[in-house]
Amino acid sequence: MTLFLLISAIILIACVIGSKLSTRFGVPTLLFFIGLGMLFGSDGLFQIHFEDYSLAEKICSAALIFIMFYGGFGTKWKTARPIAKQAVLLSTLGVFITAALTGIFCHLVLGLPPLEGLLIGAVLSSTDAASVFSILRSQKLNLKYSTAPMLEIESGSNDPCAYMLTIILLTSIGSSLNFFDISYLIFAQFAYGIIIGVILAFIASWILKNVQFGENGFDSIFLVAIALAAYALPSLVDGNGYLSTYIAGIILGNQNIPKKKNLVNFFDAFNGMMQMLIFFLLGLLVFPSKLPYYFVPALFIAIFLTFIARPITMAILLSPFKAPLNQQLIMSWAGLRGAASIVFAIVAVVSPNYADDSIFSIVFCVVLLSLLFQGALLPSASKHLNMIDEHENVLKTFNDYTDENNIHFTCLELNNSHPWINKQIRDIGSIPGTLIAAILRKGATITPKGDTFLRDGDTLIICAKTYQGNDNITLNEINIDSNNEFIGKKLRDIDIKKDSLVVLIQRNGVDIIPDGDTILEEKDTLVVFSQKNLFHLA
Repeated sequence: MTLFLLISAIILIACVIGSKLSTRFGVPTLLFFIGLGMLFGSDGLFQIHFEDYSLAEKICSAALIFIMFYGGFGTKWKTARPIAKQAVLLSTLGVFITAALTGIFCHLVLGLPPLEGLLIGAVLSSTDAASVFSILRSQKLNLKYSTAPMLEIESGSNDPCAYMLTIILLTSIGSSLNFFDISYLIFAQFAYGIIIGVILAFIASWILKNVQFGENGFDSIFLVAIALAAYALPSLVDGNGYLSTYIAGIILGNQNIPKKKNLVNFFDAFNGMMQMLIFFLLGLLVFPSKLPYYFVPALFIAIFLTFIARPITMAILLSPFKAPLNQQLIMSWAGLRGAASIVFAIVAVVSPNYADDSIFSIVFCVVLLSLLFQGALLPSASKHLNMIDEHENVLKTFNDYTDENNIHFTCLELNNSHPWINKQIRDIGSIPGTLIAAILRKGATITPKGDTFLRDGDTLIICAKTYQGNDNITLNEINIDSNNEFIGKKLRDIDIKKDSLVVLIQRNGVDIIPDGDTILEEKDTLVVFSQKNLFHLA
């Protein structure tokens, strides 16, 4: 037991170090986790013998639940909404088209039976959210035409459809399904998955908003339970558990729930652990000595997926939206295969209707090729296709929150006859507990002293201790759309709920500190500081 714990610690530390190195060299982090698993595996240096597909399927399927949940929880719907139609089409019809084209290729070119060819197509039909997110964030790929949120929604939501296709095909291989049976399976997968996911999300949201948990961290444990229930409940009635989990995550991630920053930090770390676990276990499961036997068919499939199936799918589904050619090409190249494909291959291996482990080796090789070449070359492809937008920020696509610090910095611009202009710092009535850390003046940074005069146009960098209290204080957003009654009114004249204050207005990418005379405009986003009395859960 002691040796096992020591090895586990070494593996986790190696994964963390590998993550940093992978980010620096622009290689998908998950590729390193796979390599580490292979290093510890039967054909590696440490020769840990592991070939229990059934156990691997259970562990990986459970880990995939949390990866799916966080994929939804980390999606910022406000940013993704303008391209939601395209993304949903890609994650549904796109999966079907990719699976069908790949299945036909496997049958006609590789000589596989039709259903077996379609099964390989289904398993490989989804793109890997973890790899796409990792590359977009680490390489700061600020892509044009809202491509980042489109990739986020597609890669985060297409796994449930791929899983549904895999299950239907495995059932068809073992028995003759008629049209009614297949129709009901599709209905049950979508209907029960969506309905249960939505219901659980709103129940969880109400509890998080109205019940104060007694100890720190209990709200995170509660969400872990919700993610598990979102998968298990629909699965009991032939619904799609992964779809339910993703929907629950995306609804909860876009609710104004207390301590969301803490929840994001928890699930970000937990999600990283699940990715390490899946890819290391999959690397441990594979026998590298057997891979050369499957490399050639895997190479043909990878080339077909990358250069034919995926581009055709993008052209069919994005051309009606008048998507530029360079966007279609980068969407094609960003269709990385990953953990979900290998996990679904293991599902096929342990299925009594199939039980052929060759599909695992083929899919594993395809994923390796995809991560190694597509993933590593994605930043370069983005630049060559002129898809980089320096005025965009890829991080706005995700529901991320800055790390907690005890010190917080903010800026104050001195203009429009501000009362501090032409005064020395020692003479201004600053708030106790705050400090002017720097003065930005005409491109220069000035270290402030008591006798420093403040000038018109100066920007003051002010630091203060970050608020760490637990007084049910929250920040919410109000979006001013074209039909909102607040348009054209001064802030002092609108009816904001009691004990609330508008502390920030986001307008055309600019943050405005408002006052009572600020006139509201269409497309403004009001950040409202408020306090809510909550029920207390002892």
